[in-house]
Amino acid sequence: MTAATPPAHAHSEAVAIAAERRWVYVVGAIIALLILMMVVTGLHWASMPPSRVETVDVKTLHLKGEFVENNLGTTLGTDGKVTVRLIAQQYAFMPQCIVVPAEMPVTFRGTATDAIHGFVVGTTNANTMLIPGFVATFTTTFKKTGEQLMPCHEYCGTGHEAMWAKVQVLPPQEFLARARSGERLSCVAS
Repeated sequence: MTAATPPAHAHSEAVAIAAERRWVYVVGAIIALLILMMVVTGLHWASMPPSRVETVDVKTLHLKGEFVENNLGTTLGTDGKVTVRLIAQQYAFMPQCIVVPAEMPVTFRGTATDAIHGFVVGTTNANTMLIPGFVATFTTTFKKTGEQLMPCHEYCGTGHEAMWAKVQVLPPQEFLARARSGERLSCVAS
């Protein structure tokens, strides 16, 4: 007498094998899709680099162009746009204190002269890296007024722990009244 597999057990085994086979195909398809996405994006970015990459000559940074000393800080353009220009170098930010408005878009443009630096503004989403030879640009809006610390968050040497600046966020009307003079804004006593 031979031991035969009961028909119910054979059916269950066939269902389990079919389910496992389907999941193998699903997982295989997902892996193939991810690999295809990596190849396509890799080739795309290799042939089409991001258009927002700007370079700057760190040797002449302080002598000519956008980042000369008298052009650093916060300005209000004739079009109403607020722009902050800054430079990071061991172990300071220039300017040391930045004035920005609350509830208005603020565009930061910055670079570094000597090493990779970075900054984050207090508890906001303003966060970027500054790499020598490249201009970092981002736009953010500050929700609350007050003073925020802006420390360097990329280790840049033995003086790194003392590298920080201040950001004063003013009410929009106060900022606009001060910015209409056309001069770079400086921090006021809190």
